[in-house]
Amino acid sequence: MSGKLLKMAGGSARMVSLTEHNVGSRSAQLVEAARDRVVALVSDAGTPLIADPGARLVEAAHAAGVPVVAVPGPSALAAALSVAGFEASDAHFLGFLPRPKGERLARLRTVAARAAVLVFFESPNRLPATLTELAEALGDPEVVVCRELTKVHEEAVRGRASTLAPRFAATRGEITVVVRTVANEGGDEQDVLAYLGEMKRAGARRSGAAAEAARRFKVARQRAYDLWDAV
Repeated sequence: MSGKLLKMAGGSARMVSLTEHNVGSRSAQLVEAARDRVVALVSDAGTPLIADPGARLVEAAHAAGVPVVAVPGPSALAAALSVAGFEASDAHFLGFLPRPKGERLARLRTVAARAAVLVFFESPNRLPATLTELAEALGDPEVVVCRELTKVHEEAVRGRASTLAPRFAATRGEITVVVRTVANEGGDEQDVLAYLGEMKRAGARRSGAAAEAARRFKVARQRAYDLWDAV
C-alpha cells in the first residue's frame, strides 16, 4: 500500500524494506542517509513502531544525533511512541499525573512495576520536577521528552531523566514524556546469555531468540539482540 500511494503521488523516492530480520544491518545505512536527506519510516500496518521493528531504526537515529520528527497524526500518544524508539508493545498511558507528589510517585512506581514503557502528558512548569522525581523513584530511567509535537518548534530529546531535568528547567509548550522503565532496561545478563546460548545451539534465529529473551528476562529487546554475538 505504501508503494502504491508513493507512486500515485508521483514520488521518486527509493523504498527499502525494514523487517525483523534485516533491521540490524540496514539501520546504519539508513541513519547515514538521513544525515543529508530525508528518510521516512512508513508502515502498512498502522502507526510505525507500534507493531513493527522500526523502533531499532529510531533508536539508532537518536544515538547518532539525527533528528527524529513525527508526521502529524491523530494523537500525541501515538506520535510520541513513534519518535521515542522504545519497544512499544507493552506501553501504558497515564494521561496527566496526579498533582500531589505522594500520589504521583505512587502512581509511577505501581505502573512501572508492570509496564515496559510509560507515556504521560505534563505541563512545562512541572516538567523539571517530574523528571527529577523519575530519576529518584525509578532509578534514573531513559526517557524521551517530546515537546510541541507536529508544530514549528517540535523536538524529541532522549536521555536519562536526571540529565534532561536541567535542560528543561525553563521550557514552554505541550509536553509528552515517554519512559522506558528500568526493570526493562537490563536484567541479569548472565541468565540472558545462558538462555541465548541454548537457543543458538538449538538453531534458533537471532531475532526470535532475542524477542523471547526480552520477554522472559525483562530486558530491552535491542540489548538481547546485541548479546547474541557474545554467546
